[in-house]
Amino acid sequence: MLRIKLGDRSYTPPEISALILRQLKRNAERYFGGPVSKAVITVPAYFNDAQRQATKDAGRIAGLDVLRLVNEPTAASLAYGLDKKKNGIVAVYDLGGGTFDISILKLHDGIFEVVATNGDTHLGGDDIDNLLITIALDDIRGDLGLDLRRSGEGVQTIRKAVIEAKIALSSQNSTKLDIQLPKGKRYQREITREQFEQLVQPILDRTVGPCKQALKDAGLKPEQIDEVVLVGGSTRIPKVRGLVQELFKRAPHTDLNPDEVVALGAAVQANILGGGSEATKEMLLLDVTPLSLGIEVAGGVTDKIILRNSTIPASATQFYTTQVDGQANVAIHVLQGERELAKDCRSLARFDLKGVPPMTAGMPRIEVRFLIDANGILHVSAREQRSGQEAEIEVQPSYGLTDDQVESMLLESFDYAEEDFRQRQVIEARNEAETILTALGKGRSRPAWKQLTPDEQRRIAKLEKALNQVKQGEDYQAIRKAIDELNQATTHLAELMMDSAVSTALKGKTMEQADMGEGPAAPHPMAKAEFE
Repeated sequence: MLRIKLGDRSYTPPEISALILRQLKRNAERYFGGPVSKAVITVPAYFNDAQRQATKDAGRIAGLDVLRLVNEPTAASLAYGLDKKKNGIVAVYDLGGGTFDISILKLHDGIFEVVATNGDTHLGGDDIDNLLITIALDDIRGDLGLDLRRSGEGVQTIRKAVIEAKIALSSQNSTKLDIQLPKGKRYQREITREQFEQLVQPILDRTVGPCKQALKDAGLKPEQIDEVVLVGGSTRIPKVRGLVQELFKRAPHTDLNPDEVVALGAAVQANILGGGSEATKEMLLLDVTPLSLGIEVAGGVTDKIILRNSTIPASATQFYTTQVDGQANVAIHVLQGERELAKDCRSLARFDLKGVPPMTAGMPRIEVRFLIDANGILHVSAREQRSGQEAEIEVQPSYGLTDDQVESMLLESFDYAEEDFRQRQVIEARNEAETILTALGKGRSRPAWKQLTPDEQRRIAKLEKALNQVKQGEDYQAIRKAIDELNQATTHLAELMMDSAVSTALKGKTMEQADMGEGPAAPHPMAKAEFE
């Protein structure tokens, strides 16, 4: 885990967060004149499981019972929804100091539901400040012969001045920079709002892509948005408000202080959880998970169980089976991400379902259940239904995922979508080919094989050879065609084996003893497994 050295001590990021939360706790206790033990904490919409868990841990370290983690745009919508109290669709455009988030929410009958989120974890007012600082430093070096790039004090002086200028230009048409520099020199420059807007246009344009993607994910057009809410200090810039109005075809709401609206929403949520008032007792807040969650299945393929933008709290169940006869141990590999192959997704956890009774491959029925609680924390359980054997895990991921990695996971899923899907089709076709070939191999040792005509046996052998030849290739359509042809050719064999199994069962033997599961059959999803 990353550690930050301060003086003689080093701290983890959750410990740093806990120091801040502890001070906020003291401030609140001083204001209220009594102890504060519970809190609602807001987090960026793009926080993943690891970052949410780290935030909860920070709250615990600070001595707080974290009742709920709420996405910041969601909190803002709750604050505005309290006033509007109507059905409709709201876009929450959050441009703060360091991050940008866009959320699309549906308001209906007191329920706030986030239907899509997107954003850029490295975009905000800091980018504007740094651009203005760079221009000022270049001017000072060129006009006054002073290179202040390595002067911490000099850069901070310039930073303070350009931030003041940026704020002034939100309400004035022009402003002046007047900075006292070392060696008795002075930097003076007038900046108009028009010049400022031209400089920052490329930065603001970077918010357009995520907004359009969020609309696409929600299946909406800009004209369908009923209200637009602005959050974050950078939304005070007139150019930002104009861009938002152009994007969503309507003037954004600016009734509340954009710096305080998230905190106000968190306070409303705390009021709801604490019993609330007449105005809030009927309200319900629903969040979404920003990335898909699933497990690795045969061939290294990702099987998504809870899809991206699913409402939180959320639960979903999928059923799997075994790959190998007598398999007694199934390894569950939990993944997060949008890519089709497990190697391209983020590994969250691994655990084993042990003690599965030895059965023919395909006979066990393994139920895998994913549950995301109200705080966005993931719980995974696996249960073999016939035997009742089960195992579960509360995912406690590491905190080592960088913001760049979080952001790139979604972008890569778009960039590699076509190739990923092609590879998945090839892998799934190969898996199905292996299943039918294995079943055919077992079928040859059964009495039913001898009941086939020589022509049927030769045809099956020919098609079996053809499938073996194409299954390692990259043409999934050729593999699928060979599978279909072999399936059709073995239909009579499957019928004979079924008749034999039924006859055996009627004589007092079980269907399992008759090897019912060993004939050619449609493939099931198969958990990638280690076996004993």
